[in-house]
Amino acid sequence: MVAVVRFPGSLDHESAVRAVRGVGGEATYAWHADPQLPDGTRAVIIPGGFSYGDHLRPGAIASRSPIMDAVRRHADAGGLVLGICNGFQVLCEAGLLPGVLRTNATTSFVCRQVELEVLDHDTPFTRELGAAISVPIKNHDGAWFGDPHHARIVFSYGPENPLGSVASAAGVASARGNVLGLMPHPEEAVDPLLGSTDGLGLFAALVRA
Repeated sequence: MVAVVRFPGSLDHESAVRAVRGVGGEATYAWHADPQLPDGTRAVIIPGGFSYGDHLRPGAIASRSPIMDAVRRHADAGGLVLGICNGFQVLCEAGLLPGVLRTNATTSFVCRQVELEVLDHDTPFTRELGAAISVPIKNHDGAWFGDPHHARIVFSYGPENPLGSVASAAGVASARGNVLGLMPHPEEAVDPLLGSTDGLGLFAALVRA
């Protein structure tokens, strides 16, 4: 079972559930005020959106919601956690991933398709991906800032670096590899009608793991 956490302001929870179910997995919702994850949870997805209206800092308030204590316990026990866009921000603010997400170098909202280089195939999320995937980005505060020498960078924007991230980082994993955050949206790249199905491999790997 994959639990998709919803906060006030979450936007992409339905797309995340659809992506999991599209590769044969089971998915359900968890609410931000819940003290526990749903029974049978094997993986957690924190989807994109604007939790709490991005007040204070994007993801900062959500990172202190009751459900996040359960997410931390799940991650500490080796459970899988995937944060997408705002979910990546939440994981960094919660201390589950290194670094922070800052305003894009353009100081504007960026919405477009991008090519990602897969730098690390040795995580439960990336084992079924090729060398590169095409997925969309849609954010205002997506520039990852941290120490690239002490972070496990899994996805890179390559030479273009549209958001101004340190080391062109598009996605970062925990040292153990069971927690992954990325700013692009693989859940919006699972149907030919959306222009790419490259996100399917990530969700298939998550479900199989």
